Amino acid sequence: IPEGRLSDRTAWFRMMSPSKRQGQFQGKPVQRCRHLVFVLGDQLDEHSTALADFDPAADIVLMAEVPEESRHVWSSKVRTAFFFAAMRHFAAALEKRQLKLDYRRIGTHPFESLVAVLSDAVRKHRPQAIVVVEPGDWRVEQALLAFGRAANVELQVREDTHFLCSRSAFADWAKDYKQLRLEFFYRMMRRRHDIMMEGDAPLQGRWNFDAENRGAFSKAGPTNAPAPLHIRPDAITREAMADVEKHFAGHPGTLEDFAWPVTRKDALRALQAFVADRLAMFGRYQDAMWTGEPYLYHSRLA
Repeated sequence: IPEGRLSDRTAWFRMMSPSKRQGQFQGKPVQRCRHLVFVLGDQLDEHSTALADFDPAADIVLMAEVPEESRHVWSSKVRTAFFFAAMRHFAAALEKRQLKLDYRRIGTHPFESLVAVLSDAVRKHRPQAIVVVEPGDWRVEQALLAFGRAANVELQVREDTHFLCSRSAFADWAKDYKQLRLEFFYRMMRRRHDIMMEGDAPLQGRWNFDAENRGAFSKAGPTNAPAPLHIRPDAITREAMADVEKHFAGHPGTLEDFAWPVTRKDALRALQAFVADRLAMFGRYQDAMWTGEPYLYHSRLA
């Protein structure tokens, strides 16, 4: 893999013979697709760099629910249901746009890992190139790159534009420091993006108000914490919850009160509710906890 920025790297996948199709992909196997776009569960953005040049006539989106991502670090039922429900809603939105989709639901395929699913998809679709956004998980990234080193089809790893600072920009900043501290990075980003600044100085002359943001409740506990927005699970979400109960029955937590936003529309509703009802008190009590109050002033967006 050439050195340099991750978004510029390429790897090669080995071509393998087609086999029986798994999951939800419909229709006859394509002769050979141009791009197989592998969308991971924390990259659900219709404006993703992976989809920037998507050709509906020649490309296919691949998405997969696999056990390893919930078992490598023992995940709660809520976390897994959140991912599966959000992924399925995103897949439905892509299908509505008539994008070709190979979606592997948990329980419909035999594969444990993302790389195993990708290997099977390469055999079936015979892509000219695999396209993926930089994984946010180092383990997943290394697995994809290792797989690519033994293969014979181009792997395009594109920059994740969801962050204000790219990996290359961070590396450029970090090279001048012997010891990395979040506070120094935070100040650099404030200056670079002119956030709460007066010229080159922080607003009100202070970089942070951490001392004021360590409030504690009295013995009576919180008295005015508003209830978070309750989003009723729809049919897609309920089906995802049922699959989690079936395939991850021994995992911790309960789905009885699941009400998380799993679509962009509902996430925006939850954001608006947070800003209107809880943001003003969030800073003061951001580290506070109280029995029976799982959310307090937090946003509950993800």
